[in-house]
Amino acid sequence: MDLSSISDDLAEINGQITDIFRALSNGFQKLEKIKDVNRQSRQLEELTDKMRECKRLIKEFDREVKDIEGRNDPETNKMLSEKKQSMVKELNSYVALKKQHQTNLENNKRVDLFDGPNEGFAEDNVLLASSMTNQQLMDSGNRMMDETDQAIERSKQVVHETINVGTETAAALKAQTEQMSRIVNELDSIHFSIKKASQLVKEIGRQINCYI
Repeated sequence: MDLSSISDDLAEINGQITDIFRALSNGFQKLEKIKDVNRQSRQLEELTDKMRECKRLIKEFDREVKDIEGRNDPETNKMLSEKKQSMVKELNSYVALKKQHQTNLENNKRVDLFDGPNEGFAEDNVLLASSMTNQQLMDSGNRMMDETDQAIERSKQVVHETINVGTETAAALKAQTEQMSRIVNELDSIHFSIKKASQLVKEIGRQINCYI
């Protein structure tokens, strides 16, 4: 489809989106070859920024299509709508790749379980509202609630484990304190015994001197 024959603005936006899709494809291929976790994280952040920009451009494309649809014939409007849907589908395929890599990265880095799900980019909201059915909206909402519930359960588990560790640590400290107290008492007893023995030796010495 030659978009320039329909609208120069549409053609320009489409070109920018095509460039981003090409960069995303190359970026994910590069990500597969990166072994260092920190470099993976940086690469994923760059790809996420590109997806955000692509989402913005698709919205701009959609607005432009709606502005000129009154001047177009039904067949042209149908082709433009299919073009937009194709863009959304391709973007969502990269979003799915991003989520997969993000999960793997979080597992490798053993991230804090208190972090919320899909932090940094709301992938489930990438689908344009104008292109989502009621069932898709419901499925998306249910999926987000499930992920939130899972995050809460993980947080509860961490709190429970933290409490257990704290209890065990407190018990160990109490046992060590009691042991130290017994040692101090024993040392006091030994000191007292030595002092009494010294006095006894002095007394015996004085008695011996009296007989000499």
